Amino acid sequence: MASKFTRSNRVGWSMAGPAAVLMAIFVVLPFIFAIGLSFTNQRLISPNPTQFVGLANYEQLLGVGVLTLEPERDAAGAAVRDDAGALAYPSLRSFTRNNDQYPQYDGMREWFSFDIGENRVFVLGRDIVFLKALINTVIFVLIVAPVQGGLALGLALLINQKLRGINLFRAIYFMPVVVSIVVVSLLWRFIYDGNSGLLNNLLGAATFGAFPRIDWLGNPGTALGSIIAMSIWQAVGFHMVIWLSGLQTISPTLYEAAAIEGASPWQTFRYVTWPGLRNTAVLVLIVITMQAFSLFSQIDVMTGGGPLDSTQTIVFQAVERGYGKQDISGGSTISVVLFVIVLSISFIQRWLTREKT
Repeated sequence: MASKFTRSNRVGWSMAGPAAVLMAIFVVLPFIFAIGLSFTNQRLISPNPTQFVGLANYEQLLGVGVLTLEPERDAAGAAVRDDAGALAYPSLRSFTRNNDQYPQYDGMREWFSFDIGENRVFVLGRDIVFLKALINTVIFVLIVAPVQGGLALGLALLINQKLRGINLFRAIYFMPVVVSIVVVSLLWRFIYDGNSGLLNNLLGAATFGAFPRIDWLGNPGTALGSIIAMSIWQAVGFHMVIWLSGLQTISPTLYEAAAIEGASPWQTFRYVTWPGLRNTAVLVLIVITMQAFSLFSQIDVMTGGGPLDSTQTIVFQAVERGYGKQDISGGSTISVVLFVIVLSISFIQRWLTREKT
């Protein structure tokens, strides 16, 4: 028995060994190098020697400050207003450029601002583009994860039926997954075209010309939403297959027992289907989250991060800086930050969906 067990282990390790070696070469080692480079000022081509800079790259990426300014006042103490009637505030640059009294704001730029009474609160950042990319990525994940997961589950429930021709619908729903994401992005770029795009033509025909033509990818207010809609459509079939595999592991006797007890469709789903999909739900949620955080191809093909940085994402910034600007240390720092974020979210998701006794 022991010899057979040892022999089976050897066979298993011999088959898994090449995959483990390739993973170590192309995943583990590059990540270790990225961690090391994130503490340096390494550039791809530079005559200057590489220097250790500590946490300077992380401080540059994640540096955020809050500055509250009161309106300017005249000799009588009344708030000064400009020609348009708005309150006048001191120049922000006087606080963020070579001001010895406010060294913590040196080099920062305005991210956004809001008013509290007469005071204006400025939220500043050292790297505004990365902060926008971080927020855009979080928004993308928060929308795509529940919507894509829910739609995929709905499609899986629909096609998990013993009906004639159901395999055709399965193939249709899964078809976008097997098409290259670059091809899909190019196709949707034509659909979203502001002049002769299919979407504008359909909306114009449906409203008899009353709907105005919109440059969906050229408008900062609609660009990110357009990419979100396309991304949900493109990958929903992949997660549908995962849900379908989970549905087919649930014993039919449980549904027969529910039918005998007179359970409604909602009760059957709540007390039979959903508990049986618990592990599948964890897998789908983690996979969607990881895929959403790695958003790159759609941005690269459709918008290039624009307009006005409204579609910047973390991965796009890492590639743009690491290769486009030859800033290896900056790209490595962004990669490490992304890894920490995704790992933390995966642990949180696993903890929230753990088995409770």
